[in-house]
Amino acid sequence: MKLLIRNLNRTTTEAELLDLFEEFGIVQSLTLVRDEEAKLSKGFGFVNMPKAGEAKVAMQNLNGKIIAGFKIRVKKADVSPVATESDDVDSSDDENSDER
Repeated sequence: MKLLIRNLNRTTTEAELLDLFEEFGIVQSLTLVRDEEAKLSKGFGFVNMPKAGEAKVAMQNLNGKIIAGFKIRVKKADVSPVATESDDVDSSDDENSDER
């Protein structure tokens, strides 16, 4: 189960998050989203735990917990379909369609 962790202190590290979540089970992957230019955390990340039961227990125990002075939010990550280029609509074509 993929979990979204929000409201992280920008100084929180992946290692610190890994320690938190491993208390509740196996962590398959962990990603802390970073600002590429500043090389700092954007204050959120994702944890993937293969066992849904362990992920739910982690979510219940860590949601609202104060970590590095911040009250973190943990919830199931929404899995949204990936947009493709064909999904984009170019409105400029519609404006010129009468001229053809």
